[in-house]
Amino acid sequence: MTAVTSDERGDEPAAEWAAEHDVGEADAAALVGEQFPDLRGAPVTLLATGWDNTVHLVGERWVFRFPRRAVALPGVEREIATLSALAPALPLALPVPTRIGRPGGLYPWPFWGAELIPGGELAEADLPETGRVRAAADLGAFLRALHDPRLVAEAGSGLPADPMRRGDPGVRAPMARERLDRLARRGTWEPDPAVERLLAEGEKADPPPGPAAVVHGDLHLRHLLVGPDGRATGVIDWGDLCLADPAVDLSLAYSGFSGAARTALLSAYGRPPGPERETAARVLAVFLCAALADYAESTGRTRLLAASLTGLRRAVAP
Repeated sequence: MTAVTSDERGDEPAAEWAAEHDVGEADAAALVGEQFPDLRGAPVTLLATGWDNTVHLVGERWVFRFPRRAVALPGVEREIATLSALAPALPLALPVPTRIGRPGGLYPWPFWGAELIPGGELAEADLPETGRVRAAADLGAFLRALHDPRLVAEAGSGLPADPMRRGDPGVRAPMARERLDRLARRGTWEPDPAVERLLAEGEKADPPPGPAAVVHGDLHLRHLLVGPDGRATGVIDWGDLCLADPAVDLSLAYSGFSGAARTALLSAYGRPPGPERETAARVLAVFLCAALADYAESTGRTRLLAASLTGLRRAVAP
C-alpha cells in the first residue's frame, strides 16, 4: 500500500485530504483475508473514498473502512466503541462495526467492517420532488430519535463536546468565507449576496443555547443513503460523532432540502429550531457545501460538485 506525504507536484504541500496510507483493493484483500479467514479469497471492490477513509466492499456483503489519515483515528475508535450501542435506538441503519481489524505489519492502524447498507449517497441521487420529500421526512424522524436527550446518558458517555466547534457560527462563518473565496478565485463559485449576508450574521452570532445532544457531527450530502424511491436507508461515516448542539446535524435540512421537502423534515423532527439554531445550521451548511465543492472540483467529482453548489444555494433559500 502507498504512503503519501506530498502531491505529485513535488514542491507544493499535499491536499488536506491526501492519504497517508492508501489501501487499494489488493491491500484490502490481504488485510481482510489475514484477520478474517472466512473472507479469504472473497472479491474486493473499491466502494468509495473520502477525506478520511477508503471503503471497500468485500464478498458483496461486508463494507470495510480503512483510515487514510492519522487525524481520523480518534473517530475510528469512537465508531467502534459507540455505534453498536447507538444503532438499536435509531430508525435508519447505521454501519455497526462487527469485524474489528487490528494494526499489524501490513497496515499500522485499526480498521473495521460492517454489513452493507443498501442505497446511494443523497449527493448522487436524482430524486423527483416526491422522493425528496420522502427522504427528508425519513431524515427528520431519524434526527428526532438521535437528538433525544436520553441518548446522551445511554450512548454518549465519553463522547467529546463539539471538538471542531461546528455548532458555533462565529467560528464556522469565517471558515466558510475562506472556502468560498478559494472557489471564487478558480471561477467555480460566483459570490452570492444572500450567502454573504448569512455569513456576516453568523460571524456576529453566539452559539445556540441549550443542552448538547448526541450528533452525527458531519451530516452532509454524502452521508445520507437513499433508495431510488427516495426512502432513506441509512446514515454512514460517523467519525465525527460527538456531543453538540442539534444545529450541527440540522445543517443538512438546509443544504439537502428546500420547500416542501424541508418542511417535511422539520415537521418529522418535531422541534422548531428557533432563530439561533437555524442561523448556526445554515452557516454550517454553507461551510460543508463549500468544503465538499472544493474537494469535488479538486478530485474530478463532477456530480458531487454540482450537488454541493446546489446545496450552497439551498442553504440560504427560504
